[in-house]
Amino acid sequence: MHRISDEQRRIRLGRRHLLAPSVRGDTPVAVADAIVALHATDASTVFLSACARLTDPGVQAVEQSLYEDVTLVRLLSMRRTLFAVSAELAPYVDASTARSIAAKERRTLISHLAEDGNGLDEQWLAEAEEAVLAALAARGSATGGQLSTDVPALRTKITVFPGKKYETVQGVASRVIRVLAADGRIRRDRPRGSWTSSQFRWTASEPWPPLPPAEARAELARRWLLSYGPATEADLKWWTGWTLGDVRTALAAVGAEEVGLDAGTGYVAPGDTVPEPPVESWAALLPALDPSAMAWADRGFHLSVDHRAALFDRSGNIGPTVWWNGEIIGGWTQRADGEIVWRLLTDPGREAAAAIEAEASRLSAWVGEARITPRFRTPLERELTA
Repeated sequence: MHRISDEQRRIRLGRRHLLAPSVRGDTPVAVADAIVALHATDASTVFLSACARLTDPGVQAVEQSLYEDVTLVRLLSMRRTLFAVSAELAPYVDASTARSIAAKERRTLISHLAEDGNGLDEQWLAEAEEAVLAALAARGSATGGQLSTDVPALRTKITVFPGKKYETVQGVASRVIRVLAADGRIRRDRPRGSWTSSQFRWTASEPWPPLPPAEARAELARRWLLSYGPATEADLKWWTGWTLGDVRTALAAVGAEEVGLDAGTGYVAPGDTVPEPPVESWAALLPALDPSAMAWADRGFHLSVDHRAALFDRSGNIGPTVWWNGEIIGGWTQRADGEIVWRLLTDPGREAAAAIEAEASRLSAWVGEARITPRFRTPLERELTA
């Protein structure tokens, strides 16, 4: 059995995740493919993650990929989380993961409609969806508020979990829009305001062509191993949200090779066992929920257990992180006046300090007047903001 050390894993991370300056990408699509998927729950994360890995970072290139060329698309997929992936990979993500999530979202909404007791059912939902699509065809794109103005059904309110202590009344607009988006019939268009805004407009879209789910899972697993391998079954299960059975079937289908790790065993893509030469020293300031920090269940090879309490919120979401040569060594934030500030949780030496300073200046230059507040606040990020 081949052995891949933690040091080798960090070298792979720097090169394959396009974080060392000499290997940075030319386009947002190249960045997304290099790390398989950009986390997109927080609107700013897509831009921050992409630009940290671009030779020439800037908002315009990412916006063009998302809204003009549509070569980057958002899908509710792995772990029922929003990701941005290349249009080339999207059918595989859709068939392997997003389809089953969309079906569950629809079943849940129909169940809540029925529980309300006002005669709302699957037929009512279908009619509401068609009215939304008609409104979008007329407008071209629209916010949720504009769609609610055009489609009276979206102004309906329902009682969710009636009779229980957590009973609540909800509007259905966001739920109907979410189901349509999960099915690929609409997609997020430019937001109102800047690139940091989550007030998206919506526009019509076409569902992705169907693929056999097992085939799609195998292809997604293969790409993930090339970006994140070596990794364990538990890591792939965590990242995808698949069952353990689906994980094992996908690994077998791609012929994943078992390798020894410093702690336990893992898997790599077929033939991906050759040691890689080191890249140059590198620093990175990555955003909250960045894929390089969130892709493994066990992050011990790049994150000290002593740093977790400062960098994660109570739900397991990581905040903005400072990296040095493949290890997370601190956190950063942007203050209200625009200043980028950070705190190191270990002393990496003068070379690292200078590289981090330069990377903070690079980040500040392209962010400009925009202000970034992570959706999921962590202890260290809050302290730095204050």
